Amino acid sequence: MAEPATPAQTRAGIVAVLGAPNAGKSTLVNRLAGTKVSIVSPKPQTTRFRIRAVLMLGASQVVLTDTPGIFRPRRRLDRAMVQAAWTGAQDADMALLVVDARAGLTEGVEAIVAGLARGAPKLWLVLNKSDLIDARRLLPLTAALNERLTFAETFMVSAETGDGLDRLSEKLAEAMPPGPWLFPEDELSDLNERMLAAEIVREQILRQTHEEVPHHATVETESWQERRDGSVRVDCTIYVARASQKAILIGDGGARVKEIGRRAREELTRLLERRVHLFLNVKERPGWDEERARLRAIGLHEEG
Repeated sequence: MAEPATPAQTRAGIVAVLGAPNAGKSTLVNRLAGTKVSIVSPKPQTTRFRIRAVLMLGASQVVLTDTPGIFRPRRRLDRAMVQAAWTGAQDADMALLVVDARAGLTEGVEAIVAGLARGAPKLWLVLNKSDLIDARRLLPLTAALNERLTFAETFMVSAETGDGLDRLSEKLAEAMPPGPWLFPEDELSDLNERMLAAEIVREQILRQTHEEVPHHATVETESWQERRDGSVRVDCTIYVARASQKAILIGDGGARVKEIGRRAREELTRLLERRVHLFLNVKERPGWDEERARLRAIGLHEEG
């Protein structure tokens, strides 16, 4: 039987995962972690704050920081999200720039590259969704990106199918600096259960509503009550900016919010491995995305 790794043998580091909205960052982090850490939807700007996933790869601990997609901000919420992404890069030992291979070198990617050129940790390039395009298009895209930035490594992967992720995991483990682990080895994420519940509800809002609703809604866990039978009661409030958005979320006879709650409850039951009693309340709160207190409640802090 192999002896456990001693402190002298261990490696650990923080890796920021950067990219434009919808590049597949959260799907990549979840696939590498082997469990859901970040919520995922087809809509851009799904991730709103930095979430850390802890990967145990032999004697190496890789702490992946899933960051919000970097885009041109308009609201205080947007500015705080973009700031969280750049801060995540500055605090990391290295960074992965995830690029949607199908979309290629978009204006958004160009802006991120320009920002990274002003100073960043060691960079690796990850071309995601590479299974969905002709392989002959990958080399010119790789060359164009490497002309703009110096990437120590380049990976062509599919976060959806897992193709290419074994090699990426192996290289990440090797690249971590020697040192003690940063988190207990049985800890999967720094996302606490209250925040997880709110995020799972928001994921269902993203998946089940359209137009302006998803990006003008936020979710806060108001109470968390442990029950004697091992189950938990969770009360969440969904805040929206306008009455019309509240009406869409509630739906005819409350049908929409009931379905959001049902699917979120099923997902939470699976993730927490125990029975969950989930109760949702929808409130109209104009301008919540400009309130510092609301942003702090969802894990965002705007500086300056």
